[in-house]
Amino acid sequence: MIKIAEEPMMNAQIPDGPIESKWANHKSNIKLVSPANKRKYTVIVVGTGLAGGAAAASLGELGYNVLNFCIQDTPRRAHSVAAQGGINAAKNYQNDGDSVWRLFYDTVKGGDFRAREANVYRLAELSANIIDQCAAQGVPFAREYGGTLANRSFGGAQVSRTFYARGQTGQQLLLGCYSSLMRQVDAGTVKLFPRREMLDLVVIDGRARGIVCRNLISGAIESYAADAVVLATGGYATAFFLSTNAVNSNATAIWRCHKKGALFANPCYTQIHPTCIPLAGESQSKLTLMSESLRNDGRVWVPKAKGDKRPPSQIPENERDYYLERIYPAFGNLVPRDIASRAAKRMCDSGHGVGNTGYAVYLDFADAIKRLGVDTVRDRYGNLFDMYDEITGESPYQLPMRIYPAPHYTMGGLWVDYNLMSTIPGLHVLGEANFSDHGANRLGASALMQGLADGYFVIPYTLGHYLADSKVLSAKVTTDHPAFKEAVSAVTEQTRRLVGASGKHTVREYHWKLGRILWDHVGMGRNAKGLEQAMSDIRALRDEFWKDVHVGGSDQDFNKNLEFAGRVADFMELGELMAQDAWHRNESCGGHFREEYQTPEGEAKRDDQNFCYVGAWQWSGNPSEPVLHKEELEFDYVHLAQRSYK
Repeated sequence: MIKIAEEPMMNAQIPDGPIESKWANHKSNIKLVSPANKRKYTVIVVGTGLAGGAAAASLGELGYNVLNFCIQDTPRRAHSVAAQGGINAAKNYQNDGDSVWRLFYDTVKGGDFRAREANVYRLAELSANIIDQCAAQGVPFAREYGGTLANRSFGGAQVSRTFYARGQTGQQLLLGCYSSLMRQVDAGTVKLFPRREMLDLVVIDGRARGIVCRNLISGAIESYAADAVVLATGGYATAFFLSTNAVNSNATAIWRCHKKGALFANPCYTQIHPTCIPLAGESQSKLTLMSESLRNDGRVWVPKAKGDKRPPSQIPENERDYYLERIYPAFGNLVPRDIASRAAKRMCDSGHGVGNTGYAVYLDFADAIKRLGVDTVRDRYGNLFDMYDEITGESPYQLPMRIYPAPHYTMGGLWVDYNLMSTIPGLHVLGEANFSDHGANRLGASALMQGLADGYFVIPYTLGHYLADSKVLSAKVTTDHPAFKEAVSAVTEQTRRLVGASGKHTVREYHWKLGRILWDHVGMGRNAKGLEQAMSDIRALRDEFWKDVHVGGSDQDFNKNLEFAGRVADFMELGELMAQDAWHRNESCGGHFREEYQTPEGEAKRDDQNFCYVGAWQWSGNPSEPVLHKEELEFDYVHLAQRSYK
């Protein structure tokens, strides 16, 4: 049962004034912490990806005492390393008409007009600074012959604004961020805590004052106090079990904060990436992404005849349907991800799919190789082609790639205001862990942009604004506070309950079952009946999980089953909220596609009169009875319109 709050418990704190000057004016009027006083504050940063690593490095550089936590053995293993294609910035190096305004507009439109205008404009405004920052760190962006940085196109844009380092952009950006972070570790302003998993947030007098985590090697439950907490732990696409995310990626940190009072916004906004290697068998633990950058030169097609199982080389040109070019001539193969994914699904559902399962389409580089030469194609995409060859045993130089959509990114996350602070004072949330910038669909190459903008250029100002409140400094706490002891007790109790579970089925079995429910009913296509079934099935599966899961091992030692059990338990609750949010939103927008609400052409049909708001959910103590709060979205600079990429 969904309850609707009479009064929203959040204030977006959007500055007054024209959108072009909001951020500049806000910075001019923001409260500051003097250099001498910065040393008096301790800040916890959870996560070492681009958002978390950039935040920890920047805050350490400013002089704060930073405690930085990650679940990996090194910050270099954060999932940002897996981003391939590039990072957007409105520098207009190509002189092709790009601008801050156009990047702002493309992002709002790409998100199907369900993002907060002020946040998106700030992101576009900061984008150029990010490239300068990363180039200064030594990130080896691709360059033109004359030495200028190269650009390529990504979906949802008609300009070239994506900076890249072959197909390794995330890795190279993370190495640059890591170098800045380790400089601060060496300086003593940042202390790293690897192989720790945050399991609870400690709230004292209504403010975030620390965390409780588990040492993943020793099993020890540890407490850490601070003046503020910054959360940058990524998204929740692994709720689907099979996704392009690392198996270790999880939602436990943001979900535990949600249960402590942080609103969870737009959980149904999940992105299905159109360019992934199709599922090969039931034993797979994850899916592999092929960068969206490949759609710059690759052409997507299926046979015109249903059930045509001939090898692609035997299907002549006039018997191929380049359906994205046919349906969306203005953007062609570079339509946004949600549109490309649904188009691929329609082709396969109607019998035009290829491969053994019929659930794949071709991404063909024959024309590009003929036009550009194999050496140029190898320079642009060689490592991606090699990855595909290793996984499938087929060379994209000789045969078209086979691709199919897969869960990839989550636009939903903890609700934050303009200062990136959640509804719990002192808890700031960055990158994919928050909901703020992408609306109902993220344009490609914008995730790295948001993570670095949040970490390098936003949180150093807005966190200082929070800490400058005299109440924070005068209310120092330690881990001896009763609230820490209560949190440790709760974490220890759940940990021992999981270890003591001695049922018949593995954690992986339950995660797989949950993933099937979410993919079938809360995936690319959703409808009221399926969502109601999903909610019912998840509740039943959650009850079964706690009665019949088997974890084993000890809580006083390294125990991967225990790690995964806690994460899957959280997914069991989050998965129901994803379905509830999708069920209540009687419209289609971006990645949220309700089959009952579509245009005659099969595109998403919004209902701006009734659903032009952020749906932010409050934990009620019962996962089946969340409370809905609404942040109404106002569009003063972008005209609301049905999206068209034709």
